[in-house]
Amino acid sequence: MPDRGGGPTGPRIRAGRPSRRVRGLLMTLGVLAVLGMAFTMFAGFWTDWLWYRSVHYSSVFTTTLSTKIGLFFVFGLLMAVAVGVNIWVAHRMRPPLSAMSMEQQSLDRYRMGIAPYKKWLLLAVTALVGLIAGASASSQWRIWLMWVNGVPFHQKDPQFHLDVSFYAFDLPWYRFLLGFGFAAAILSLIAAALTHYLYGGLRLTSPGARATAAATGHLSVLLGIFVALKAVAYWLDRYGLAVKSSDFKATGNWTGLRYVDANAYLPAKTILFCIAVICALLFFATLWRRTWQLPVIGFGLMVLSAILIGGLYPAIVQKFQVQPNEQAKEAPYVQKNLKATREAYGIDDAKVTEYSGQSTTKDKTKLRDDADAAASIRIMDPNIVSPTFQQLQQMKNYYGFPTNLDVDRYPAKDGKNTKDQDTVLGLRELNLDGIPKNNWINDHFRYTHGYGVVAAKGTEADSQGQPVFTEYDLPSRGELPTYEQRIYYGEKTTTYSIVGGPQKEIDYSDDSGEKTTSYTGKSGVNLDNPVNRAAYAVAFNEPQILYSGAIGKGSRILYNRTPKERVEAVAPWLTIDGDAYPAVVKGRIQWIVDAYTTSNGYPYSSRTTLGDTTADSLTATNNNRTVVAQQNQVNYIRNSVKATVDAYTGDVKLYQWDTQDPVLKTWMKAFPGTVKPRSAISPELMAHLRYPQDLFKVQRELLTRYHVTDAQTFLTGSEVWQVPDDPTNKSGSAVPPYYLSMKMPDQAKQAFSLSTTFTPNGRDNLSAFMSVDAEAGTSDYGKIRILKLPTSTTVDGPKQVQSQFNSEQDIAAAIRLLKGGDSDIEYGNLLTVPLDGGLLYVEPVYVRGGGLKYPLLRKVLVTYEGKTAFENTLDAALDKVFGATGSTTTPPDTGTSNPPTSTNPTVQQALDDAQKAFDAGQQALRNPDGADWAAYAKAQKDLQAALKRAQEAEAKAAQSGSGKNADKSSAKGGGKSSN
Repeated sequence: MPDRGGGPTGPRIRAGRPSRRVRGLLMTLGVLAVLGMAFTMFAGFWTDWLWYRSVHYSSVFTTTLSTKIGLFFVFGLLMAVAVGVNIWVAHRMRPPLSAMSMEQQSLDRYRMGIAPYKKWLLLAVTALVGLIAGASASSQWRIWLMWVNGVPFHQKDPQFHLDVSFYAFDLPWYRFLLGFGFAAAILSLIAAALTHYLYGGLRLTSPGARATAAATGHLSVLLGIFVALKAVAYWLDRYGLAVKSSDFKATGNWTGLRYVDANAYLPAKTILFCIAVICALLFFATLWRRTWQLPVIGFGLMVLSAILIGGLYPAIVQKFQVQPNEQAKEAPYVQKNLKATREAYGIDDAKVTEYSGQSTTKDKTKLRDDADAAASIRIMDPNIVSPTFQQLQQMKNYYGFPTNLDVDRYPAKDGKNTKDQDTVLGLRELNLDGIPKNNWINDHFRYTHGYGVVAAKGTEADSQGQPVFTEYDLPSRGELPTYEQRIYYGEKTTTYSIVGGPQKEIDYSDDSGEKTTSYTGKSGVNLDNPVNRAAYAVAFNEPQILYSGAIGKGSRILYNRTPKERVEAVAPWLTIDGDAYPAVVKGRIQWIVDAYTTSNGYPYSSRTTLGDTTADSLTATNNNRTVVAQQNQVNYIRNSVKATVDAYTGDVKLYQWDTQDPVLKTWMKAFPGTVKPRSAISPELMAHLRYPQDLFKVQRELLTRYHVTDAQTFLTGSEVWQVPDDPTNKSGSAVPPYYLSMKMPDQAKQAFSLSTTFTPNGRDNLSAFMSVDAEAGTSDYGKIRILKLPTSTTVDGPKQVQSQFNSEQDIAAAIRLLKGGDSDIEYGNLLTVPLDGGLLYVEPVYVRGGGLKYPLLRKVLVTYEGKTAFENTLDAALDKVFGATGSTTTPPDTGTSNPPTSTNPTVQQALDDAQKAFDAGQQALRNPDGADWAAYAKAQKDLQAALKRAQEAEAKAAQSGSGKNADKSSAKGGGKSSN
């Protein structure tokens, strides 16, 4: 019997071949995998379209997408055709295969192997290079749109006298085309050479001619095209010198032509252009004269010329003409760089004024009054008091405040009058880490939004060192007009929420328990459509979106919810400022986001990296404060757009701010209808717009060198400044600029300003003080003032002032006592205020610890012309420094205050004890024989213990469900959290 099992006499089953069932299963799995990948790609595309349509910026999506697709197909097709045609031509020019050599015999196997698949192989190669080229071209959509829509700057460069738009909009596109041409020529040359070699047109080891006449002509034309493109590159390089970056020993980073560029590189590029054109013609001539001799000689001469004329000659000019008399040779070009850089960064109108640094007034009473008029000195540091806001106004664990609060201006009552005051504020945003139980329903359906603004006076603290709240409690109440308090879009809202459906949301809690709500806004994407649900289930990798019963009619998904993220998405051509801030405008909470147009093609303007120039001690500890485009190198910047994001609806509005900016005009042509005119800004919104910090930081970094307008002084480097390190921060980072209402010497009254200090390069004394009018809508908005200190005398800088504070014997002893036990000292912003020719420094000092988890203002440090005070209040410190009581100051602190009350007897007893301890501490400080520090330390210990007892009793009452609001704030808003 035959062996049915596959023995020697039976049928053989092919080893390794799968059965029909397995093949069918594999094919099915393959089809499903392809469909899955296709739907995944579709889901990403579809959800993007839905989102842009939901925010009413679908034109941004369609314009960007159509531009990318157009560039992909046009340049992908061009590359595919270029390579494919050259392969086809090389194949058509193949010689007859006869009397093959050993080399050709070895290649014959490959020719025979690919013969049945030649068309498919040609299609595969051309498709591959086309896909790569198309993908590369589609990423250049910004350059294309700027080239097509570019508008003139109406400013010409000083070397070639071309409009700046040529360098900003045209030259980048020409360089891309040139790079594409080089890639197409090189790939075509390689593909043609390989084809000629495969089919015998090129021979490496065979006897006789190495190349056929047809191969010689074909490859020569391709080499001629390559050399012709090199000629174009030499010509464009001439203009590229105006925007070329280089290291310049005298100035560091440099952009534009120097002496060697104008007198060596520029003529060298022109000569090399002519040589390259001649060399290209020699390559083309091989179509008639089938020899490589002349083209090769020409190409060799071009390479030699590039080395001698383009490399050696400029080095000789630099060595023997420039270096012996560098300042004289470089001065005219430095002057062009100075002018262009100041124009490109908007610092050309910066007003530099000599400032003595010494007071001229002897009348102490007048100086004391002038100190009050010079600035509304902010002793509530927004970068310190966030934990205090958290502790006193969080109300529920699922709310939170940003690490750094914001400073804005709001009207406040001053007797019968109303005036704007500096206000520290933050939003009570959703904090998912604090919800009672994390699960999908809680995280995305029930806990969806924050609630209310919390604001406090920037210039005051209460008797316990707490902020004086002007907006407080939950729901928020106080001095602000009625507004929509729900916050669905904020800096801490980084996850998606599904709202408006059958699942109710937790709104807030009060004495009667939890309140629920349903979102009634129109933002977000509707999930009624099953296709939409499936797409979001795939895009968010969350299958429950597809089948969850919590999603029903009216359900909408909210995502991309941080203000900066939304503005960047709807305007991808803008650079977003690192600090979005909230404001209450016409009954709504609006996030205000500053946005910039930038370019790195402004001739002669020095480049800077945004991430480096905007870094300071705040960005070092808080990533939310960093500029979005960290690595962008720019040499032109404008705050061209003010954007708002509604905290409830998420609506994004872009307003044209700089009406003269040609870059913004270009983008407005590319994306018509996306930016509203400046006239659309309401007066209520205008009142809260301000000069942006990141632009100010870029400008101050440039002004460390470019405050000088004389080329000779600039080259010596004798006037170079630096931004000092933050003396209150151990990160070693630059001091941040501070918002402050203050009066510069040439101003009649205080103006909301942004200010900073400068020190000499490598030293700690003060070189200059800089401020900019930050209040939008005023005639002086954006005006930069610099007070330059004399070099003949030294004025203490921030680091020296801080050292002076720390080295004062009495102050050091007081700080040691404040640090008693487990307390820590936190220094607030060191503010600098010009006053009567001198400089007034003010620094709040906070204490955290001893049972308190949040900082309280305990002391204020003040120094003026060497006199230092360390007192409980700002007024007391100013009185001591000037030795007089100002006519406009409030009476000195008597150490007494209206004690807070509570309906909980345990809490009330603890508060009474705390008040007694506080009064005892104040009495110890006012001891006629000198401060009794031992008694003060004991009083502080008793105060901390009493406050701790009050907190524990309050928390216990809250947990038992009674006395939840037993310790509400007084009329000043000094409420405490029940959590």
